[in-house]
Order: sequence, then C-alpha cells, then structure tokens
Amino acid sequence: MSLKIVIYGGGALGHVVASVLSSNSYCDISLLTGHPEKWKNNIKATDCNGKIYNGHFIDISKDAEEIIPNSDIVLFCIPGFLMEEALRKIKPYLDPDTKVGSIVSSTGFFFKANVILNKNTQLYGFQRTPFIARVIEYGKSASLLGYKKELKLATKNIVENESFRALIEKLFNTPTSLLSSYLEASLTNSNPILHPSRLYGMWHDWHEGVVYKKCSLFYEEWDDFSSNILIKCDKEFFLLLKALNIDKNISTILDYYDSNNSNTLSEKLHNIKAFKGIKAPMLRVEGGFVPDFDSRYFTEDFPFGLSIIRELAQKYKIKTPYMDKIYNWYSGLI
Repeated sequence: MSLKIVIYGGGALGHVVASVLSSNSYCDISLLTGHPEKWKNNIKATDCNGKIYNGHFIDISKDAEEIIPNSDIVLFCIPGFLMEEALRKIKPYLDPDTKVGSIVSSTGFFFKANVILNKNTQLYGFQRTPFIARVIEYGKSASLLGYKKELKLATKNIVENESFRALIEKLFNTPTSLLSSYLEASLTNSNPILHPSRLYGMWHDWHEGVVYKKCSLFYEEWDDFSSNILIKCDKEFFLLLKALNIDKNISTILDYYDSNNSNTLSEKLHNIKAFKGIKAPMLRVEGGFVPDFDSRYFTEDFPFGLSIIRELAQKYKIKTPYMDKIYNWYSGLI
C-alpha cells in the first residue's frame, strides 16, 4: 500500500522535496498550492552531481478538502508568514493518524501548531532543511544544490518515534537522528541568525539613494565583519539554549562550519560548493542594484526567525545586544 504524502507549498524546497519523494515508487505525492494552474503533473529536480529525480503528482489542488483527508503525512514547505493560515486551512480535514510537519521548523511551526491544531495531533519538524534548492522553471523543474550529511528531527505526540525516524531516513536517503525536544528544532542558528548577520554585514550603512554597481554574491563575498557579527549572535543564542537546557544537540556556528575564528569561518563559507553563485537579495534599478527588502531573507528570517529567538531571550532575561542591534536595524528599514 502506497504512502500518501501531501506537500503543502510550491517554493524551491517544495519543488525539490516533491521531486525526491515522488521518485520513490512507494509514495503517492499530492500538492496543495495556491497556484495549481502553474504546475505540471510531472516534476523534475537535478542535483549537484547531475542525478535527476523524476517525480509525479497524483493530485494538485488549492483545496485542502480535496487533498488532506486520508493522507499519512503532510509536509509544509512554506514561509513563516503563511504558517498560521495553512494550519487553520488543513485542521478540519486531518485524520487522527495523519502526521503534520514542516521542512523548516525555525519560523514558528511547532509554536503555532501547538495552539491551532488539536492537542493530540502528531507533529514533526526538521532542525535544518534537507536540501539547498532553487527553482529552474516554476511548476516543472528545480536544482538540488546540496544535501545534508545528517538530518535531525523533532517530534511531538508520535508514539512510534523510531519507526517514523526510520521512515524519514528512507524517504530522504539520509541518516536521521531524533532530537529530545521540539525546541531543538524550533531554535536554530541557521537562517534566523546566519542570514540577518550577513545582511547587516553588507548593508548596515545603507540608506535611501545608495546604489551598488553590482549584485553581490551572498557567500562567496562573505567578509570577516559579517562573520564576527554572526559569531557574537551565536554566543548570545547559546546563552538561551543553556537556559532552556537544550544546548547539547545543536552545534555552534564555528563547530558546524569547522572553523575557529572570523577569518576561517569566512573562508569556509566562500568555498562551500553548494553556496557557489548564490546572489544577495537585490533589485536592479537605474544605475545598479539596491537591497530587496521584499526578499524572503527579510520577510522570513527577521520577523519569523530572529524575532522568536529574541522574544524567548527576553522572557529568560538574557541580554542580546548584537541580535538587538541587527533587529533594530531591520525595523528601522522596514
């Protein structure tokens, strides 16, 4: 009997996850999207080594009532600002045995699901996304730019944790371990700290009227100033993790990138193959480029990433001067 999986959302990760999962013969994949008319039934992802995942949808719809009932797994691949609406949309059609999760947990998935869904709903979420993904042609194809060596998964209300862990490991063909708390997936020093630190590093002195001659490369031109800010924010982040007693299953930024200072961190980020060619979020204007404040780097990682960390830190009376500096800079711009 095929495993019935619903992918909710059609961003870059939605394209790649759908391609990879539906290439498994034992999975029936459906897509819940606001733009079903833009999608083809066949989807393709090409990875960094030239491997092609050819997938297929058994159904594509914008109506939760058509797709959610009788599903085994629902997997959100959506930005944080859509999460609350999406949870409310699927709630009436969930079966008791359906497992609901998010490919990105750091934008408040568990916190919102705990409030909106029934208290016994089975939940899961990844600490870091399984892939680095980019859309090639919307609704048809995407690039899988990089894999994770290991996936870390948090669950809530899932009794057969080990069986589910093994299933996720099989679906994504990647070693997967279980976290001890959903907080360990919800709080991460990945995008919610990494992206804002870099954006501040590039544009902390930007103001209206400043136009840059070229579109910067986000990682290949990463500088030591950005690394220094990131390391300081990471230290503040770990003060919070220590207060919550969840600092054991999360690596520091320096450990994660096998670095020991700002300079070696910058060098590491310059040379990660999967990061090559990734541009900073910028808009072309007359005379050059300016920051794109409507980019997900801004609309996702500040209000639905960094802000969650800061609010918890305030609750536990932990001072975060560097995070505050970055967030206040963002608030002033927006």
